[in-house]
Amino acid sequence: MTQSLDDLILQAKDKFEHAADSASLENEKAKFLGKNGVITGFMKGLAQLPPDQKKAEGARINRVKQQIESLLNARREQFARDELNQRLAAETIDVTLPGRGRAMGGVHPVIQSWQRIEEIFHSIGFQVADGPEIENDWTNFTALNNPENHPARSMQDTFYVDMQDAGGLPFLLRTHTSPMQVRYARMNKPPIKVIAPGRTYRVDSDATHSPMFHQVEGLWIAEDISFADLKGVYTNFLKAFFETDDLSVRFRPSFFPFTEPSAEIDMMFTAGPNQGRWLEISGSGQVHPSVIRNFGLDPEKYIGFAFGSGIERLTMLRYGVNDLRQFYEGDLRFLRQFNR
Repeated sequence: MTQSLDDLILQAKDKFEHAADSASLENEKAKFLGKNGVITGFMKGLAQLPPDQKKAEGARINRVKQQIESLLNARREQFARDELNQRLAAETIDVTLPGRGRAMGGVHPVIQSWQRIEEIFHSIGFQVADGPEIENDWTNFTALNNPENHPARSMQDTFYVDMQDAGGLPFLLRTHTSPMQVRYARMNKPPIKVIAPGRTYRVDSDATHSPMFHQVEGLWIAEDISFADLKGVYTNFLKAFFETDDLSVRFRPSFFPFTEPSAEIDMMFTAGPNQGRWLEISGSGQVHPSVIRNFGLDPEKYIGFAFGSGIERLTMLRYGVNDLRQFYEGDLRFLRQFNR
């Protein structure tokens, strides 16, 4: 039996070394160490030996079993190393290749202008008001001296919502940010010094108009505000926004239902690509007494001015963009120019 056990070690070594893969190795293991394997057969044969031989022969069988298990584990480790090396080779990264660029986000140019406008007006004592984009008819029109059937309403093509307010009038997407001023003025006591930037909506789309656009409106209500204050505030704002004193500002008589008198504000650069051209930039005027009354204030005591400017318009003039639609086409080549 001793000679057979010695041969068994050599046989196991040969079979394990010639196993093609882990599955084949486990099959060979079963032949030697399995429940019906050769070693198990030798252990069962101990019952036929005389008592004085069983102990010594059992010890030899266990030594052979341990050597076969050692050969098996060594071959298993070799297979594990080979499989790991193959996987690493397949997943190897060529460190000499150029790295991938990290895409960095940026602030949209219109939002940059929005933030700049807030900073400028905040520096001269204006608060910033915010409000809903879905408005009721009274706040968007009636409170601003646009009563039902007033011809001024035809100046704005409005997006209406299939919902009605308590008075049975439809809700709508606000056509300007003036409703935010109405809400602010009704909740705060004079002096009222506020700007209202935000998204607005009108049925309009071309190179200089969009169905959704951004607007900033300003309001200053107190007991002694004059048109001269409007001219001073807005002129200084333009100089700060465009970072130049080389511009001229003029106020042309106009009509808006919520201001009286009313004026269009034009500006002209004295240098650059727009040199010598008058460019319309804003609507403005002294707040109409009826509007002040709708604020819940006494028009005999309080007076003020208001203005409204398109943020896209300001941005286009600041950066020399001719088509408003470029801001919303999602062309990163265009938008990245403003985040360098």
